[in-house]
Amino acid sequence: MNGCVAKIAAALSIATVGLSGTPQAAYAQDAYPNRPVRLVVPFPPGGSTDNLARVIVPRWAEHLGQTILIENRGGAGGNIGVEVVAKATPDGYTVGLFDTAFVVNPTLYAKLPFDTVKDFSAVMFVATGPAVLVVHPSVPARTVKDLVALARAKPGALAYASAGSGTAIHLAGEMFKVAAGVDILHVPYKGAGPAIIDVLSGQVPMMFAQPGTVIGHTASGKLRTIAMTGDRRWPGMAGVPTFAEAGLAGMDSSSSWHVMVPAATPRTVIATLHGSLGKALAAADVSGRLGELAYLLVAADPDRSAVLQRAEIERWGRAVKASGARVE
Repeated sequence: MNGCVAKIAAALSIATVGLSGTPQAAYAQDAYPNRPVRLVVPFPPGGSTDNLARVIVPRWAEHLGQTILIENRGGAGGNIGVEVVAKATPDGYTVGLFDTAFVVNPTLYAKLPFDTVKDFSAVMFVATGPAVLVVHPSVPARTVKDLVALARAKPGALAYASAGSGTAIHLAGEMFKVAAGVDILHVPYKGAGPAIIDVLSGQVPMMFAQPGTVIGHTASGKLRTIAMTGDRRWPGMAGVPTFAEAGLAGMDSSSSWHVMVPAATPRTVIATLHGSLGKALAAADVSGRLGELAYLLVAADPDRSAVLQRAEIERWGRAVKASGARVE
């Protein structure tokens, strides 16, 4: 058993012990699941969260014993889809797959139509992953030093696209502004897919992205890589330096992905969802493919996931305040 699979198996064991014997709420059903489950992805197709969903759902449905239908509900930095889950019946038939925006938005937005902590229960902190800075080939910069010099020469003229306000790749841009001392313009989209399309066309010169969403474009030369966040190089882009290696500190902007359900969902239902998802992630074809796309599996049990999410809210809250970013 490799390390990744062993870690997931251990998490499943802990989750089973922690959840067994817990009384079910009124919404519990004797034969859960007895109809298809809706998985809400709060971004359009083509981005990192949607990509993750499409890798894991076939195996997850197999182990859950029921169809899982992916529903893309993009907009408002992910908040539209998150609200759908927050207000759904807590019976296990509406589940959310959220990214970093889920833990960033409580600080970034002045007001949200849900409470990130009180209105949800964690099923699993699924994975983390780095972000890579890519530019259109027309941009006359090949290194971080080149890009910083270009941005300083024309304050406010250089723009970067993102998957939406509050996403990790938005905040990576804000961190870059602070770390490099440059003035660049944020152009938010409803998801990474639409943002990548406009960077490929040259309408926006650059963006931060989850490596798996752009590796095909960088390999073909349609986009140029500059540097990557995190403390180590990703093997899939071994030639791309980290920002620290390139001489720019303060760029620790890793994404995270979370499976959540409405707060009153029965613990037995959460255990079923967690157990089936854990088995899916432990499958060699799934874990292998996720590794190829730069997802670093965590697969934490529900209680540990809640702790990690609170830590992420605090960590990103500090980053948002430091950047001065705000969405009203």
